[in-house]
Amino acid sequence: MAEPMIHTLITHPGGAHKDELLAICVLIAQTGAPVFRRDPTPHELQDPGVAVVDVGGVHDPALHNYDHHHFPREHAPTCSLSLLLQAQGLYEDALHFCDWLEVAEWFDSRGPGKTATWLGVPRKAISQLNSPIDMTLLRRFAQSAELDQGDPLYAFMGMVGQDLLDHLEQVRERITFADAHCQRWSIPVGDETIHAVFLPRTEELPGQPSGTVGSYVRAHELEAEIAAVVYPDSRGEGYGIARYEDHPQLDFSLVGGQDDVHFAHKSGFLCKTSSADPERLKALILGAWLPA
Repeated sequence: MAEPMIHTLITHPGGAHKDELLAICVLIAQTGAPVFRRDPTPHELQDPGVAVVDVGGVHDPALHNYDHHHFPREHAPTCSLSLLLQAQGLYEDALHFCDWLEVAEWFDSRGPGKTATWLGVPRKAISQLNSPIDMTLLRRFAQSAELDQGDPLYAFMGMVGQDLLDHLEQVRERITFADAHCQRWSIPVGDETIHAVFLPRTEELPGQPSGTVGSYVRAHELEAEIAAVVYPDSRGEGYGIARYEDHPQLDFSLVGGQDDVHFAHKSGFLCKTSSADPERLKALILGAWLPA
């Protein structure tokens, strides 16, 4: 039997928070259903055609109920957006590739003070990261009892939700491509080993070769290991070589004077070469390496 189509979206009235707003954004993009900011009825909580977000005291993905407020205090930081993404099989990719998600979980379930402590920043830093975009969107949503197609805020929220979904789809496509093509290099230098990821040129390249390699590193949790990424130059026939996450032992300005290096950033984070020979690419990494 086909799953009933969602025809109504409900979230709580009063002050709006980022987690339920983003969850509603995703659901607007997926369903085009109207939004009501009020408490759900018992009947609505049992109706799988009604998605109830961040209110109702029930977490039941089969019925599209996504509330976390009844979870015990010791429960891992979770928000309504987390529950929605988990139900749709998108949570792990979102956690890896949306750096803001874990912060949103902490903020909604633990508050700004504990979130700041967890991040290792002053409490004031939390509010310093807010912008008029955040505040206006949340305030306007809080002021709206109902939203439907034709309302500018509804349309904007649908764009936010669709962009998030598109981002996660593209990330998954990049990871699938990278898993099929990326190679891990271990380059010995003295008593050290430089670990790098190499994406060879293929007939059909992804739209963002450097981002594809970065997604591979994140997906396989290699952030602490990888020093350099090597990827096809989208503007030429050669390759770009970059230090991963500003690795402190790589300075590609050191190879800027070599004949096959046509660009080396003055800050040292990147160079581009006309060479396509893997051994030459490794040699350039070695030439940029700073001993510990």
